[in-house]
Amino acid sequence: MNTGLYVHIPFCQSKCYYCDFLSIADNSLEDVYVSALVEELKRYSRKVKRKINTIFIGGGTPTALSVNLLSKICEVIEDNFILDKDIEWTIEVNPGTLTKSHLQIIKNTSINRVSLGLQSSCNNLLKKIGRIHTFEDWENTINDLLGIGITNINTDLMFALPSQTLHDWKCTLARVSQYPITHISAYALILEKNTKLYNDYKNGLFLITSEDVDRQMYATAKEILSSYGFFQYEISNWAKNGYKCKHNILYWTLDEYIGVGLGASGYLNNIRYTNTDDLKKYIQGIDHGTDIIKEEDVITNKMSMEEFMFLGLRMIRGICKKDFKNRYGKNIEEIYGYEINKWKNEKALIENETNIYLTNFGIDISNTVFASFL
Repeated sequence: MNTGLYVHIPFCQSKCYYCDFLSIADNSLEDVYVSALVEELKRYSRKVKRKINTIFIGGGTPTALSVNLLSKICEVIEDNFILDKDIEWTIEVNPGTLTKSHLQIIKNTSINRVSLGLQSSCNNLLKKIGRIHTFEDWENTINDLLGIGITNINTDLMFALPSQTLHDWKCTLARVSQYPITHISAYALILEKNTKLYNDYKNGLFLITSEDVDRQMYATAKEILSSYGFFQYEISNWAKNGYKCKHNILYWTLDEYIGVGLGASGYLNNIRYTNTDDLKKYIQGIDHGTDIIKEEDVITNKMSMEEFMFLGLRMIRGICKKDFKNRYGKNIEEIYGYEINKWKNEKALIENETNIYLTNFGIDISNTVFASFL
């Protein structure tokens, strides 16, 4: 079993208009936050004596941190954890925040994968969704990363954006795919409450993309990315050969991971936990040695089976029936025979000798399929 480490950096230079992630456009507490984060990292390093196979530093925007603070976090990880010699270590980067000093940190540590937020190659759309960079900034960042030897690069893209046309989306996919990157994540915009875009929509400032166009955009992504040598291995993720994201696969296959930082979640020893999302409570809790965990659930066998199904079905290869039997001691049909047969009859699932996986139609109605296993 692999073990991962997720480190949450909540700071951003500014909040994107669609973002409801735990992020703060105010760095005034970054020094005390990093001190608390470092202490939490050290506590877990003493408690979890396992080899770490994957690391993901996310946010927020990790490169919104002061250079010395980001360097300190990386040093503490390298000095206190047992890192696999083939570790995949990812850091999220915003093209508008990556400096030469940040590049030097990446070059001098074990970080070997960078995830770049882009969303669109159309600068007018980037402005509409509150991104602080241009497509040209993204191009320059790609060149900077290649210049320090980082060749494993992911880019995040979004479709169904306000006023985005199918032509806009095709242009973004084609332009981005021509660059020497190894992984692309493509997601449909979801309007979340308490975001600027949600309020703009409620105030009638734009119309949401129709379901038909949304599905056309998704189908277009599959077609164009495939033509450029990216193969789809999960509902929203495509990779060149050998470059699937190991850290994400760790989540989808129910391997365990440590989560540190504000609002971070972890899964250890059959317990899933989530840290407080109150910044001052987090800092004070670490300082005073009090509990910073907001929620903690013991994962029962039933809950684990449910997660195995809906997370495993996210992957294009689907679920391995033998893995289910080895993990739970029962054939998958004993537990979920009714649901599997129902969705096979609906042409949403395919079952072969070894695996069960979603059809193209099944992917389109995946949330409904997933819910049936809960």
